[in-house]
Amino acid sequence: MHLAYPAVLAVLLFCVGLYGVLARRNAILVLMSVELMLNAVNLNLVAFDVWLRDSLHAGQALTLFTITIAAAEIGLGLAIVLLVFRHRGSSDIDRLTGLAEPHGPDAPDATPAAAADDEKAEATA
Repeated sequence: MHLAYPAVLAVLLFCVGLYGVLARRNAILVLMSVELMLNAVNLNLVAFDVWLRDSLHAGQALTLFTITIAAAEIGLGLAIVLLVFRHRGSSDIDRLTGLAEPHGPDAPDATPAAAADDEKAEATA
């Protein structure tokens, strides 16, 4: 088997996934694009494992770990997206910036406990 065929297919899959991550604003489509990128990596791992004729099949073992991690990542990501969709009514990534906590010298503290913690840190220092 020539190594070029699966490598070219993996590059095409990775490029489509990268385009999806950079161009899409829907969180579910971004998660699907990340899955495409991970599948391109898996295809490369298996192709190089077959090409090198590894007796331990390390490429296939790494592929199983990658699939497991991808499944966990997609499960958590989808749960977060569904929770945000329930509260906001949209899964648009540009509108999710309101969830970030303000940082900086002019950012107000949200709780008085944070000010008390700052005072304790200054007193001990």
